Amino acid sequence: MTQPILPGVNRETTLGVMGGGQLGRMFVHAAQQMGYFTAVLDPDEVSPAGRVSHHHIRTPYTDEAGLAKLAEVSVAVTTEFENVPAPALEKLAASVPVAPGAAAVAIAQDRAKEKAHFVKCGVPCAPYLVIETQQQLDAADDVLLPGILKTARMGYDGKGQIRVKTRQELVAAWNQLKQVPCVLEQMLPLAAECSVIVARGADGQMVNFPPQLNEHRDGILAVTQVFDGNIDPLIAQRAVAAARAVAEGLDYVGVLCIEFFVLGDGSLVVNEMAPRPHNSGHYTMDACDVSQFDLQVRTLAGLPLVQPRQHSPAIMLNLLGDLWFPGAGDETRTPPWDAVLALPGMHLHLYGKVEARRGRKMGHLNITGNTPADVRANALKAAQLLGIAPF
Repeated sequence: MTQPILPGVNRETTLGVMGGGQLGRMFVHAAQQMGYFTAVLDPDEVSPAGRVSHHHIRTPYTDEAGLAKLAEVSVAVTTEFENVPAPALEKLAASVPVAPGAAAVAIAQDRAKEKAHFVKCGVPCAPYLVIETQQQLDAADDVLLPGILKTARMGYDGKGQIRVKTRQELVAAWNQLKQVPCVLEQMLPLAAECSVIVARGADGQMVNFPPQLNEHRDGILAVTQVFDGNIDPLIAQRAVAAARAVAEGLDYVGVLCIEFFVLGDGSLVVNEMAPRPHNSGHYTMDACDVSQFDLQVRTLAGLPLVQPRQHSPAIMLNLLGDLWFPGAGDETRTPPWDAVLALPGMHLHLYGKVEARRGRKMGHLNITGNTPADVRANALKAAQLLGIAPF
């Protein structure tokens, strides 16, 4: 086994991250808390992670000079979003350890490859068809309708997805998506959505957080609830086993999130995976003894993994830029944080973004307490103050 990368005192021990968004920012904070220096590669001069890191390399993700500089200053490199070009990670790996690796990220970047991996691991997913040609479109079985046509690549937060009910709508949707490779998924009767976050080390050691119950609105995660009884224990057990199987099958190193659909009959199907920390795991920052970002640091540095312990029931509310726009126009306001923070169990996390835009993730609010009932009551009060629809 290789030696762990320990934080330095008399020397600079730097962990690098590809991507400067909020996930990178929270990774940087976790690494710095443990004594590491950090380096961020992101072209945006005001990126949330770049603004708080020791080093900010402002180049495109495929820039050779930027990649060389990141490899030069870093002892290991991770990624904060799945659409970092896999070839860039592969190039970095020639000089410095990279986790997760390019091969795993490449699978997560392509829905067709992703679903094939789920099938290979024996994890059930919704019936689907890969559509790359007119012939495949023409041969689509009507049993897949109504369905959702999704671009095979570069889709996230509901982007690149069109619901279709008829064959005519399917043809129109494929044309609307410019006939790029797509996956048609059969729409299933959903009872709930959940996710599981696992962390796996290079030595194969793996730990997981409890399954999270999620609610999406307009394709973006809005609410996550995590406490005993939020999900049927048998469903939770199956979700954890499936998530671990996916990570094992990838020989994955790092933090991985697997999203699931719970069907009306109680069965479970996998939706997609994210090779990074996930929005649904943000509650771990305040409700667990180690967060998903702590585990990202540990997996990258080869440090021991311990099974996380959730010490408080929790609800996470996603804070979108819409909260800064109370009306239909462009006039903005600062949300009433003082009133929100007057409630017990409030943990506000804003991401340092310099401009609020509708639909943009600006932060999240974690609510913890002694009982699920207390947490829910205070979360609903906070939601009302902020203008977030109840859940």
